[in-house]
Amino acid sequence: MMIRVSLAALCAAMLVAAPVASKEKNKPIQSGPAHEENFACSGILGPDSTEAALRAHYGDANVVTGTVYGPEGMEMLGTSIYPGEEGRSVEVLWYDEEALAYPASVTLPAGVIAPNGVRLGMTIDEVEALNGQPFKLGGFWWDYGGYAYFEVGNLADNDPEPECFVSVRFLPGDYSDEIDTMEVSGEVEVRSDLPLLDEIDTRVFQLLVHYPWPDHLPEPEY
Repeated sequence: MMIRVSLAALCAAMLVAAPVASKEKNKPIQSGPAHEENFACSGILGPDSTEAALRAHYGDANVVTGTVYGPEGMEMLGTSIYPGEEGRSVEVLWYDEEALAYPASVTLPAGVIAPNGVRLGMTIDEVEALNGQPFKLGGFWWDYGGYAYFEVGNLADNDPEPECFVSVRFLPGDYSDEIDTMEVSGEVEVRSDLPLLDEIDTRVFQLLVHYPWPDHLPEPEY
């Protein structure tokens, strides 16, 4: 991706779905508004949102802020909406962790369509058709595996200043133990039209929307 992103956003691209560790974890879940079917990079989960706005919109009992876990056990401060609710839970990481403002990334739940048209559960063939041509992705079964690289095609990120951009991560589904998966295991790069990926039922299992660093927010020094 050709965007100015912070360490938090880079970590978000590798976020491991996990419950938020927080003193608020015993709060009862209440009914609240549904997520929009089409994610638009604006509105309540847009680049200017805050944790306070999320609580006002979704209900205080449905929003929990605490520790989320990335690759290799990395800890980050994040906010979960409808935590623990399968198909509904969303996690937000923040550029401004003190004010809990300006989302760096937002995970998309099942049923929500990303700005590029991808949704959870799509097969690799469906995503390839959406892109209009084959693309590359990393091998599976390691902390940074399964991410797609859309260098060309309809899903390629060619806008130098986009409103947001999307990372797509794949994972094999059910397949026979007799299938040799060495070709797609570990730190390798494969093409989406590799027949083996269909044999092991490769599908989208994680979608994250990322925002560029806010212009008026000072960037930290690492």
